[in-house]
Amino acid sequence: MTRSKHPDEPSALLGPAEIRDLAELLDVTPTKKLGQNFVHDPNTVRKIVRVGGVEPGDVVVEVGPGLGSLTLGLLEAGASVVAIEIDRRLAEQLPITVAQLADASRLTVIADDALRVVSLPEPASRLVANLPYNVSVPVLLHLLEHVPSIRSGVVMVQAEVGHRLAAEPGSKVYGGPSVKAAWYGRWRVAGQVSRQVFWPVPNVDSVLVGFERRSPEDELGDEVLRKRTFEMVDAAFGQRRKMLRQALIPVFGDSSRAAAALAAAGLPETARGEQLDVDDFVSLARVEAGA
Repeated sequence: MTRSKHPDEPSALLGPAEIRDLAELLDVTPTKKLGQNFVHDPNTVRKIVRVGGVEPGDVVVEVGPGLGSLTLGLLEAGASVVAIEIDRRLAEQLPITVAQLADASRLTVIADDALRVVSLPEPASRLVANLPYNVSVPVLLHLLEHVPSIRSGVVMVQAEVGHRLAAEPGSKVYGGPSVKAAWYGRWRVAGQVSRQVFWPVPNVDSVLVGFERRSPEDELGDEVLRKRTFEMVDAAFGQRRKMLRQALIPVFGDSSRAAAALAAAGLPETARGEQLDVDDFVSLARVEAGA
């Protein structure tokens, strides 16, 4: 990690030896608390960038860049990167690592918790990240809420979480995250990732999940309606074994009002949360707003 890159040289990505050297240099031991598993396989990095549809000139937001594996892959593709890193040691080292191997002028580092970030120094059109597994869904939903310029992207998450994000109503893994993700757009599982490309090797499988945000004319409603809809979702899946006329009591006050709201939304009172799609929950939220 001491070689400077000549402008005419091809880009270099980090391998296992470079990852371990950097970790030793910084005295970094990956922690479960921060959900740290560092990718050390260049082929996997380039696959993530390709699946994310990254093109030259794109501005990409990356969460949890860690030691810089994916950051370098995004820069190699010609993108500018806004990297959000909670670990200050990693945040301070990232520009140094990038300067040795790529064009650091296209990198901006935000040393903060992604759940506290509500704006970026420049609009980012894509989100491409190996998300910390312990907070992947909250971080994802937070950024989609607060950074409306993000139109598409791909995230690497725990396989169970990824399948839940992309699940359809009626699926065994369909739940609150599925509905909330669908508010923002369309989701798909875009590939599996071997455990062996990480250091340390995780004890769970990983998948890539791609998404496309709804176009402005296809949006489901404003922020007020989104909050009401998510309130319905939380109630429905907070007691997922109950019929909605019972599960929605915390929202509507009693089962008779909940049943009336379901009827007004064109839904059977015997329905359960896992049977409803995002449009159904929006209809319920509109009924509640007018009650």
